[in-house]
Amino acid sequence: MAEGTHAGEIDPVLVIVPTYNERENLTPLLQRLHDALPEVHVLVVDDGSPDGTGELADKFAASDDRVHVLHRTEKAGLGAAYIAGFHWGLDHGYRTLVEMDADGSHAPEDLPRLLTALDESDLVIGSRYVPGGALVNWPKHREALSRGANLYSRIALGVPVNDMTAGFRAYRARVLAALPLGEVASAGYCFQIDLTLRTAEAEFDIVEVPITFTEREIGTSKMNGSIVGEAMVRVAQWGLRRRLGQLRRLVTRR
Repeated sequence: MAEGTHAGEIDPVLVIVPTYNERENLTPLLQRLHDALPEVHVLVVDDGSPDGTGELADKFAASDDRVHVLHRTEKAGLGAAYIAGFHWGLDHGYRTLVEMDADGSHAPEDLPRLLTALDESDLVIGSRYVPGGALVNWPKHREALSRGANLYSRIALGVPVNDMTAGFRAYRARVLAALPLGEVASAGYCFQIDLTLRTAEAEFDIVEVPITFTEREIGTSKMNGSIVGEAMVRVAQWGLRRRLGQLRRLVTRR
């Protein structure tokens, strides 16, 4: 990270919230977020929710200039929604872009800690699996799946991050501007691993800070077997490519 960095260099902040059928969760999320950090802006990226989430977001945007809405016509997955949000944020001059789930699993009250840590790094991941991190009301089978996926990813890719699948994170705009976002095709679970790996390979600084992750109370999880399967296959491919690259560099030095 460049010398002389100070807190002002991460302002303004845009929190990107992808939504699909999250109408009941949207109001309390926006209220909690602006109670915690009144100055941040929010971009709701709605994938054509049939329950009226997009229309509710429009009402917020009409009365609050801190709220913005990006409507998408199809449910193309979490990764595509975030990529669209990143492009929107970069185009509008935000210096920090935050990923946050709409379902309340990420506590807005934890966001100040992520932004403080960003003063000394390029990507801050809100981690469930570092000292101080916690899980609340998460089914044991989901926790086992998540921990196993993160251990598998860390070993396969050789990236020293404990929670590579975490979806609560803050990026400096320069990171996202430097990454080839147009090449990212990963969906949900795998998208976070993909972006973490690309950030590490581009030699940006990554830190993890503890958060409390709380299982959603309203609605249903978007996680399914196909998303997990995609992650397993892609991580294996990326790991092989990364290890082969390391081997080639080692041979070249001899």
